[in-house]
Amino acid sequence: MPADDPTIDGLRMREVLGHYPTGVAIVTAPGAGDDPPVGMAVGSFTSVSLDPPLVGFFVDHRSSTWPLIEAAGRFCANVVGDHQEDLCRLFAMKGIDRFASCGWQPGLSGAPRLDDAVAWIDCRVDQVVPTGDHWLVLGRVLELDLPAEHRSPLVFHRGGYGGVARL
Repeated sequence: MPADDPTIDGLRMREVLGHYPTGVAIVTAPGAGDDPPVGMAVGSFTSVSLDPPLVGFFVDHRSSTWPLIEAAGRFCANVVGDHQEDLCRLFAMKGIDRFASCGWQPGLSGAPRLDDAVAWIDCRVDQVVPTGDHWLVLGRVLELDLPAEHRSPLVFHRGGYGGVARL
């Protein structure tokens, strides 16, 4: 690190940036062979490019789920609704069958599209870029849609979950 780069405390950075609200998505992928599907909650999902159609999210290098999604080479980003906080918490847990208590259908990529999601974006992994202690995952959009009933997304802000007030 150059001498003029200050040392930033990670906990303080998390506290300060926690004041910026983020949407929540559950990234899913088909399992290998007869294995069950896999998925994880992310708070960093974003639109990246319209031409070509790309989306992205960040994943911690320590994730045990990411290698399974990367090996699948495809994923579905399910935008979680403000009515799905329990589902988000479920997909943030380790060592459980995350799909046992939620409905889903396979998308074009084979990755699970979760029932009652605000939106889903089916992708193939386009690039994985090392970025500090995370990877930036870029996905090429294959298919995307909204359900017939529009819902508000779940938002993570200052360490808690909430909805979006209509303007």
